[in-house]
Formats: sequence, structure tokens, C-alpha cells
Amino acid sequence: MVMPVVEFPFTAVVGQASLKKALLLNVINPRIGGVLISGPRGSAKSTLARALAALLPESGQGDTSPFVTLPLGASEDRLTGSLDLQKVLNEREATFHEGLLAKAHGGVLYVDEVNLLADTLVDLLLDVAASGVNIVERDGISHSHAARFSLIGTMNPDEGELRPQLLDRFGLCLEQPASIRIEERIAIVQQRDAFDRDPERFIADYADEQSALRERIEQARRTLAAVTAPDWVYAHIAKRCEEAGVEGLRADVTWHRAAQAHAAWRGSDTITQDDVDTVEPWVLAHRRTRESSTPPSSPPPSSTPNEKPSGGQPSASGHSGEQGQWGAMPPVAQNMRDSQPLDLPALRLAPSSHRSVAKQPLSLGGRRKGDEAGQGRTRAALTSRPDWFATLIANRGQWPWRQLRYQKARTGQPVLHLVLLDTSGSTLGKRLLGQAKGWVDSLTRQAYGAREQMAVLGFGNDAVTALFTRQRAPKSLAATLNSADGGGGTPLRKVVEEAGRLIRLWQRREPGLHIRTYLITDGRTRESVADLPKLGDCVVMDTEYSFVKRGQAVRLAQQLGAHYWALPTQESA
Repeated sequence: MVMPVVEFPFTAVVGQASLKKALLLNVINPRIGGVLISGPRGSAKSTLARALAALLPESGQGDTSPFVTLPLGASEDRLTGSLDLQKVLNEREATFHEGLLAKAHGGVLYVDEVNLLADTLVDLLLDVAASGVNIVERDGISHSHAARFSLIGTMNPDEGELRPQLLDRFGLCLEQPASIRIEERIAIVQQRDAFDRDPERFIADYADEQSALRERIEQARRTLAAVTAPDWVYAHIAKRCEEAGVEGLRADVTWHRAAQAHAAWRGSDTITQDDVDTVEPWVLAHRRTRESSTPPSSPPPSSTPNEKPSGGQPSASGHSGEQGQWGAMPPVAQNMRDSQPLDLPALRLAPSSHRSVAKQPLSLGGRRKGDEAGQGRTRAALTSRPDWFATLIANRGQWPWRQLRYQKARTGQPVLHLVLLDTSGSTLGKRLLGQAKGWVDSLTRQAYGAREQMAVLGFGNDAVTALFTRQRAPKSLAATLNSADGGGGTPLRKVVEEAGRLIRLWQRREPGLHIRTYLITDGRTRESVADLPKLGDCVVMDTEYSFVKRGQAVRLAQQLGAHYWALPTQESA
């Protein structure tokens, strides 16, 4: 006999006022698009998500609302549903087998560690969460069903971020603080201890609060459609989104829906300034690209009494040379210089049983040299595995079958180019940083033509900065690269460690992904990376330009087991 799971009451959770309200607004109006909770382990993310389901209205049969968890290893068919092939074979009738989206209808769909979920699944479930309808199409047959649920995603930012395009698809985002006040820690442990000792009594103690909250939610749902917005609300939202540098209009629509739900929660039929201001940080937290408030004050001086130059070398304030490790220094701008495309070493693509031409050299996009552009996409190879559903469609229900269809093979691997760009002080001389930026932009243009992905990390001033987060390569990265200033020390170990972490994270989420790493540096560092994990398919691109060369980039390539590539440089006029 399976014992029912007793969930911790929503109203008994200590603190978390903002998160509670954001979750409730999403229940009142699921078209907000879900709530993403970013925070460290043990911050009650899962507890609140599970407790929320108990507050939802019961189904017509008197059952409690469903709480469905989407596992990380779920397939697309398990998420969206599939056609029952067995019934098609036995009864020659197309029958839909519901997936997790259908099971979550009217309840909560919970995705823990959503940043580790495959991007295709995240994109798909966010589409359904926004529209409220799941459409499954296959071989000319389409099936749709209602799928309205409260979407809750949780993630630990230490394990990697979501791509910006997917972040934007979540309606609201809340970042949980890393630390908790002593008083709250004590109250949380006391509450949990009382619940563990006698769950039934604990739940009974909060029954009245739970019932009152459930009634308030139902009342807000009933009055939601009657809530109106004065004209100033639309203008205010548009202005604030523009000031925050928000891309697209999803933030505007979400902000209006969230403010409308907040007004309904208050029992009002008109959106007020309080409604707009309350939800603003949750709408813009993951969409803001620039600060709309007063610019920050000037940065602190280049060094403080407690700072020590890295690597035991003199600080930049003491020496103007470009040798060795530099201490902290104010960032210096250096714009990109145009460069020609590079003929880089071929990608070390993994062998595939479905690709018969793996030994020929490959260009940047993974195509065989000598092929016409796009020629490899015109004809898909077939495997020896039958595609039973496609076979049924091709034979139009006739038996015995006269045609047999086979599954299509993958024609290549998805490719991601991860660039580690040295922006330390030693790259400022002879405009080496500007030239390196030109090579990165050249690589970006080639990746764009091949429809591949890019990510760029800058390392300088003793810090690693994400200049361009992982996404489809754009036509150019000139503006982004020009905004990256140079100066300070060379945190080589930090960037190699971060690159290794990202590579493991991305390949865990997408096992078929091929990642080529480019370490672009002049090698002016004494740090060793011999003890760090290798970066797989890696190219060390040497930008050193000096009459007396140290040749440290060669050493780094050997330690990383990488290709060595000397970039052509020219002295600035």
C-alpha cells in the first residue's frame, strides 16, 4: 500500500514573502508564464512549489489539483504526449497517449534544476505554459488539448545559467538570497521539527489559514477578467522597459498580466501604482540589460593598501611595461580591428555510425571541404531502424504493408564555439586586444554562416566575465567586443576552470554537443594549467608580438593537450 505524501502547508513556510506572492499571482493568472526561482540549495524552493498545489481549486471529481514533476531525463514524447502505436496496430485507430503536460492541466508543473534540462524541452514547455494549449503534430496527424498549469522552475546558479532566450520565456524571476537571518533560521527549524513530530496536527493547526488563502485565490480568479488598466499604466510599463534595455515585448505583456493579477489579489477592479511597482523587479530581473537608475559612482582607485599584485610582479602603477602579471588597473578601452577569416584546424568531431565520411578534413562548420554550401543538408541518411508510425501513414491503413519507412539519421553534430579572450593589461600594447577582438568577430561570422552557437568569456583584471552567453552566433559581435575593456592581471587558471565547468554542464545537458574551445592569449602569465582537466577539442591562439618572444602560449597548449595556432599580428601605425 502506498502511503499518501503529506506536504508542508504553504502558509506555514517562514518568510519568503515575495516568492509566495509571485507564486500566487501565477496561480491567479497562469498566462503570466511561470515563475523561475534562482537560489542556493536548501532555500525552500521545492517546499513552496509542492505546497502550492494544495491551494489550487479541486477538479470536478473532488480530487486535489495535480502536482507533476518533470524529470531531467524526460523525452519529448513523455513531455508532450504521443500517439499510441499499439492501438494503431491492433485497431487501426490513432489514439493519443497523454504526456506530462496533459497530466499537469489544472495543477502545477514543477521543473527542478531547469537550467540542466535540455533547451528544446524548456522552449517547448514554456510555449505551452504561455498559450495554455499543447499541440502534437506527427506525419500529418495533429492532436491538441488544454494544458493550463502553474509552471515553476528552480535552479541553482552555481550549476550554470539558462540561455537568455529561455530566461525571457519565464514570466517572473526571483533570486533568493544566499544568507538567511538568524531569527528566520531558528523559526524554520522549529516549524520543521513540529511538522515532523506530528504532521496531521501541524496541518490541522494551519487548516483555517490554508482555507482562507484558497478562498482568496478563487475570488481573485473570478474577478481577474474585470480588472482594467488606465492609459498611464501602458505608458509607464513601456517607458520602464525601454529604460531597462529590455528586448522584445514579452516583458510588457507579462508586466501587465502580473499587475492585473496583483490588483485582483487585492480585490480591486483597477490597476494602481502599487500593483505596477510590486511586480516590476520580478518582471525585469532576468530581462534587464542596463540599469535605468542613476549611474554607479566612479570605480575605486587602481590599488588599495591591502591589495597585492598577482604573481609577485610590480603593479601597473609602478611600471608601464607589458611584461608578466599586472596588478589591478583601471579598465582601458580598445576597439576591434578588422581581420580576415582564419583557416583553423578541423573540428575533432566524434565518430558517428551514421556518417560515412568522417576521415575527410572539416571546415569551421563541420562540413567536408569541397562540398557546396548546404549540400550535406539536401539528402538525409537513413538508419536501419523502422519508423513504424511513418510506415502506417505511408500505407494509408492498408494491410499487409507495401512500403516500409525508416528513421532518419542525424547528419551531423551541433557545434558550440567557446572563446576565452585574454583582456589583461599585457594585451593593450601594440593593439593586440583589438586584433584579437577582430579574430573573434571573424570566427563569429563563420559560425553564423554555419548556424552554430557561440559563447565568449573575457579574462582580465583578475576576473572572468561572460561577454556573450551561449546562443546562436549572430552576424557580428563587434558592439559586444568593443564594450570589453582591457587591463589588470591574467586569471588564466580561473578561466580554464570556468570553461571546464561550462563544458561539463553543457555536455551533460546535451550529450551530442561538440564544443571547440579557443584560448586567445599572448601567454603573459606564470600560472600553470597542467593540473587542470583538459578542455577537449581546444585551440590555443597565440597573439604575442614582440622582438623577444617568451613562447608561453606553446607551453599552455602542451599543458591543455590543445592545438597551437600563432595568429598573424601587425604592429599598429
